[in-house]
Amino acid sequence: MGVKVSVVVPVSDPGLENDAFGACVRSLLEQSLPPEEYEVIFADDGSTDGTRRRLDAVAERRSNVRVLHLDHSGSVARGRNLGLSVARGEYVYLMNQCDRLEPHALERMYGMAVDSDADVLIGRLVDGPGNGSGNAPPHPAFAVNQPRADILRDRLLALPSVHKLFDREFLERRQLRFLDRPLSEQLFTTRAYLSAKVIAVLAEDACCHLGPAEEEVLDAEALFEGLGAIFDVVDACTEPGVQRDRIYAHWYRVLGLRRLGGPRFLTAAPDERALLFSFLRRLTLDRIPETVDAHLPVRLRARTALLRQDRPGRLVELGEASRGTRLDARLRDLRWERGTLALDLSVEILQADGSPVWLREQDGRLLWTPPAPIRGLADPALADVTGAVRRARMEVYIRDPRSGVTYPLPVESTVGRTSSRGRVRVWVRGEARLDVGSAALGRPLPRGVWEIHVRMRGVHPGRARVGRPDVGMTCAGVLADEPRRLVTPCWSERGELGVCVAPGSFSESITLVSSRTSVARQAGHAFVVVPVPYVPPSGGPPVELVLREQDGRGRSMAVPALVEPGIPGRIAGRLVAKVPVSRVGGEDRLGPGTWRPSLRIDQKEADLRFGLSVGRAGQVNVLRPGRVRRPGAARPSRLRRLAARVFRSGRPRTERSRNTRARKANTP
Repeated sequence: MGVKVSVVVPVSDPGLENDAFGACVRSLLEQSLPPEEYEVIFADDGSTDGTRRRLDAVAERRSNVRVLHLDHSGSVARGRNLGLSVARGEYVYLMNQCDRLEPHALERMYGMAVDSDADVLIGRLVDGPGNGSGNAPPHPAFAVNQPRADILRDRLLALPSVHKLFDREFLERRQLRFLDRPLSEQLFTTRAYLSAKVIAVLAEDACCHLGPAEEEVLDAEALFEGLGAIFDVVDACTEPGVQRDRIYAHWYRVLGLRRLGGPRFLTAAPDERALLFSFLRRLTLDRIPETVDAHLPVRLRARTALLRQDRPGRLVELGEASRGTRLDARLRDLRWERGTLALDLSVEILQADGSPVWLREQDGRLLWTPPAPIRGLADPALADVTGAVRRARMEVYIRDPRSGVTYPLPVESTVGRTSSRGRVRVWVRGEARLDVGSAALGRPLPRGVWEIHVRMRGVHPGRARVGRPDVGMTCAGVLADEPRRLVTPCWSERGELGVCVAPGSFSESITLVSSRTSVARQAGHAFVVVPVPYVPPSGGPPVELVLREQDGRGRSMAVPALVEPGIPGRIAGRLVAKVPVSRVGGEDRLGPGTWRPSLRIDQKEADLRFGLSVGRAGQVNVLRPGRVRRPGAARPSRLRRLAARVFRSGRPRTERSRNTRARKANTP
């Protein structure tokens, strides 16, 4: 049996203490394929940190590991090309030195590539927590296994990295190699996509966890050169028409137009901005036909118009006026239906001040209104977003913050609109459904806390977390799936919605929802009421609420708590603690100050996500997580505390009330 897969990894001074590089090496040595059926080729670019000796030691013990000792050049492209030239496998997989493969990755990718006769196979990629795009939504190509993927339909261009399995004969036949020039990776991938007869996608299994990406720093001239080379490849591999225009639009948008906005552009030196504008204007006039504009979102069509009109100052003005525009996601309702969690959500685009974005209505069309009154951007041909609004939809996905794994949820959404004096306000409302028995692409969702993210397709490409609703909403859990596992909605310390599958303990389940605690004062006592997602039939173990003074003398007290059951899936249970309170405090009474709570069960304590503030008149208030210092955290300096008080007191009351009114008025 010959070598099925060769893995090529360029290496350059990763550092002996680099845990990510160590994990990369271990993941390659622990593949489920027999060692004689795959090989690993490390192309070492003259490392001087001891990496070369480390890799040589691995190669001495493992016959399927080879190390190429290269003179230092600083070129990743050279290492990849030399690795490809000596590879012996039927297929070649390319990865970076801080990436990590799942144990069955090569076996499963190879099996699907052979079955589908693929020239290129893309195994499911996972952005790690340290990656800049670690909270990105799941890529649509990874929704289901695809033996015949389409470049445009499945948005494969948005997967431009080299992390793919390539048929080695295909690479040789097409003479595909990396050019040592700007945007080499995107150029190679584009050529491979457009040259391949069959591109397959393995979606159901996570294959490669991406390490932190080293961003390619390009000056304006290098960007011009790299984009021009990509467009040359597109011209050579496609005919004029919609396909070519859409591919042009992708690279022009991602690599060019996006650089003309955002903090980096707006804070750059004027001469640096002028140079970038000059090169992109030249590229636009020389290479971008106006038919491409129809495939750009409206805000980028505006940037293109200002490039063609040679108006750099107005481009900066547009960027400044667009700052702070964001997506706002609201939870309207949450309920359990036969073990499935239904989330009623709405999402809308807001200006920086919290007010909604309004569109103009003209002759039955909806027109985008520029955030700054810039002449030439209100032309109906440029500003028409009627089709984008009609296609708008909500996408909801869950994300494991530990691994970065994401899964989409099924959503039914509708576009809502309100008209007023020739203006139209648009939002999207939808219902997402989470079935933990099948949410992981048809498989049970692994245990842990899963974040819930929302994005709005068609009008605004951003994404948002779902915040804590202003009104009370159940956090009751249910026993779902087989075998039965507790599943409960929960909120992070910043008040963002999530779902916990199989909490590790009774205490953990309470901690996750404890930010929704309430308190009532009555006859010298404060009744602290903490929600309990699920109370077992036994009623649960004995519980104490422990309160520790955050500042001052470090006093503490413990009071017994009563656990009251609720109705699973409908009404959460309650943990009620009757806490003595007085104006002066004492050994057995809560006095003025800030108190940090925890639960004590079986002599083990778990910190809760709220605090209690007792005033000098004896009033008791609940403090949200950001207002309570965690155990072990350093106490802010006296100067910092004084500055915070001055800032809060100096903020005009009218501004606070105005923002409160705006938030209430902007809820669709």
